[in-house]
Amino acid sequence: MTTDLCPMNVLVWVVVGILAYWLLAVTLDRQGVLPEWVHVSGPLLTLHTQKGKRFIDWLARPKRFWRAWANLGLGLALVLMVLSFLFVLLSAVLTIQNPGTTTQVSQPRNILVIPGYNDFLPWEVAPEILLGLLVGLVVHEGGHGLLCRVEDIEIDSMGLALLSIIPMGAFVEPDEDAQREADRGASARMFVAGVTNNFLVTLIAFALLFGPAVGSIGVASGAGVGGSLAGSPADEAGIDAGDRIVALDGDPIESNDELQNVLANDTSEQVTLETSDGQERSVDRRVIVTAALEDSALEPGDEILAVNGTSVQTTAAFDEQLRAGGERVTLTVENDSTTYESEIVAGGRVAVVPDGALSAAGASSGDDMTITEFGGQRVIDYEELGDAIDAHEPGETVTVVAYEEGERRTFDVELGKRDGDAHLGVQGYPGTDGVSVDDLGVRYYPAGNYLAVLGGDGNVDGMTTNSFVGQTLSAVFLPIAGISSGGTGPLPFNFAGFTENIQNFYVIDGPLEFLGGSLFWIATALFWIGWINVNLGIVNLIPAFPLDGGHLLRTATESVVSRLPIDADFALTKLITVSVGLAMGLGFVVMLFGPRYLF
Repeated sequence: MTTDLCPMNVLVWVVVGILAYWLLAVTLDRQGVLPEWVHVSGPLLTLHTQKGKRFIDWLARPKRFWRAWANLGLGLALVLMVLSFLFVLLSAVLTIQNPGTTTQVSQPRNILVIPGYNDFLPWEVAPEILLGLLVGLVVHEGGHGLLCRVEDIEIDSMGLALLSIIPMGAFVEPDEDAQREADRGASARMFVAGVTNNFLVTLIAFALLFGPAVGSIGVASGAGVGGSLAGSPADEAGIDAGDRIVALDGDPIESNDELQNVLANDTSEQVTLETSDGQERSVDRRVIVTAALEDSALEPGDEILAVNGTSVQTTAAFDEQLRAGGERVTLTVENDSTTYESEIVAGGRVAVVPDGALSAAGASSGDDMTITEFGGQRVIDYEELGDAIDAHEPGETVTVVAYEEGERRTFDVELGKRDGDAHLGVQGYPGTDGVSVDDLGVRYYPAGNYLAVLGGDGNVDGMTTNSFVGQTLSAVFLPIAGISSGGTGPLPFNFAGFTENIQNFYVIDGPLEFLGGSLFWIATALFWIGWINVNLGIVNLIPAFPLDGGHLLRTATESVVSRLPIDADFALTKLITVSVGLAMGLGFVVMLFGPRYLF
């Protein structure tokens, strides 16, 4: 028997462990047991050392090079510092304008880098996360120490700060008198050196990840199962997250799409599925809702029993009845508590893009509508609508029939052009009227999409994966991909690295094949080292004390104010820095606690 720990239980045990560790450390310190280089400061343990100073002095010898490196980072840091300030203020304003909106991402606990407590940092990757933190903190503070010696600022001590056994920070203690005597340029370069190093480590880690690591990982044949809805046919047959379906009724299955296409044309009410572990499972098919828009009466897990009174048990039968039932159909739906009827429009649900072709034809920009006919062709879902658009050329005029707020409307649309193909000017929602169904109740894991984001072959809709910068931005998004997309789209699951539950979807095949399964750990470590370092750099550039961004703000403000024809330059500098710091602090409070407590 196993017991899952909820986030609150995890936090309680973490707090209890820290308090016990703190009590032990304080007791040992008071008894004089701890060596002189170990200092106890509340729950923090700091390890001080003079060792390494000679190495830093040696490393700092090419001073012109390191100053040029820091100046390069300084220009980037100032831009990112301004952008971070604007981002926080804009996010706070949007929170005030939409007070009822709260997401899992904005939960206060998800700011803490505690695996198992933070929703996006699972226990399984705790070693890789701690490694990323340790690397990030060491190179960050090492950068400060290096530029101290480049600028002839003496170092009193350096070391590592621990919260219990968790590395919370490295530190370099410059001599205060020498730091005050340094000019503004030297101080600015010293403060920015840490984040510059973090960004360099991100560059190196992601270059190794996107290149040789992912270049040796491929997608395994079969259909990956990201999860099964509770009570669905797949769930009842014992098929769950991490399984890979390799055959249906004895016929091999190569991909998610192949399994879905075979099932879409198969009306058998019972099928036999074989998973990659060699087990065969008999599945009684039923039409299950796997995803639905918030304004829909249907919810994931609901079972569709009939369309316009005609019983359906497979997606093939469901599609057939949608075509036969007209543009509006009535579904008989069953969930855990009741059976009810719900009307939907049997077409592809879209959002109208401003200044697009459909908008130019008279559709309301930004509004949702469901298209049932395109160019004389009946379409019952967004996938069929996409195929119908692709069959036409840019510049053609087609007739579009759609329902907007229950009203049937007709538009004559001159198709636009995007990437050489016809473009209607809409953003679509998967499924019929925004409702996706499956007769297994499986949520498929698009293993190839995640690999493409990380440098593998292929493209992902709506994401730039053909450049290093695009891949980096996309990779930073991966831990919250499933939450941000609402569990739909090309990346419906959060990605925390090549964890054990998804390794079954991949194979090691390439130059690093000799590493075997350890390559998954290496790739995951590179992912978190890059992810943590880029976030450490960005967070440290927030213009608020005691972060590096706060010091840079003060140094930059002093430089500008000193050139003004006024005497009260110190007072003005203090006013500006304190005002920016307060604005940032208030912005964070509104962002984190506003949706739940303030409005």
